[in-house]
Amino acid sequence: MTTQTVILTGLRAVYGAGARRVTALDDVTTSFVSGTFTAVMGPSGSGKSTLLHCAAGLDRPTEGTVIIGGSRLNELGEDELTRLRRERIGFVFQAVNLVSTLTAAQNVELPLRLAGRRPPARDVTAALDAVGLVDRAGHRPSELSGGEQQRVAVARALITRPAVVFADEPTGALDSAASRQILRLLRALVDDHRQTVVMVTHDPIAAAYADRVLLLADGRIVDDMTGGITAAVVAARIAEQETAPAEIAGERSC
Repeated sequence: MTTQTVILTGLRAVYGAGARRVTALDDVTTSFVSGTFTAVMGPSGSGKSTLLHCAAGLDRPTEGTVIIGGSRLNELGEDELTRLRRERIGFVFQAVNLVSTLTAAQNVELPLRLAGRRPPARDVTAALDAVGLVDRAGHRPSELSGGEQQRVAVARALITRPAVVFADEPTGALDSAASRQILRLLRALVDDHRQTVVMVTHDPIAAAYADRVLLLADGRIVDDMTGGITAAVVAARIAEQETAPAEIAGERSC
């Protein structure tokens, strides 16, 4: 029996008013199954980052519902939502946002420290072990490579044992070798630890590590790919979506 970790229903996100009104999400309904890896793609302005932020409780949608692990985010007050984000949601972003004066281990335990909890040393070690950095626990960010810094950020996202990890362009600032390392790590979290991962990316190669690819355009899901996902297949689907409007416009002008 599959369990849906995240359920999004009828999401709309509208910003601005009048001539500046922008619909970033337009009636999006989908879910993310526990222990799966989903990549969210689309051109700039397609709504992929807005989808991630609404699903993660960073932004509130204009309409619709978000459920994570049985909790309805729409019904939570700001304090309750902050607590849920700290305890049930992990975040990994392109900018690693590590504290330069803290060691890798101290950066990992920071979310729990901010929540007023002192994590057991074994939990911090386990999180660093999951990303292969136990031997770098005492190093500060300036002593780590870009890929190692991002792995610390992943460990920090895991320390609370979240229901889901959201990653927004986690390899965008890395070279190809470090990118592959992070993507293999995310894949292993799903395969070995049944972690649920939802990742926004613009890169078909990165998307090919996922079990499923959602393609957005103009705030709507226009494709939902599962099975046989390769970088070439993803790139071809994106190209189809990019050329479709031009073809339709050409037909209308005839």
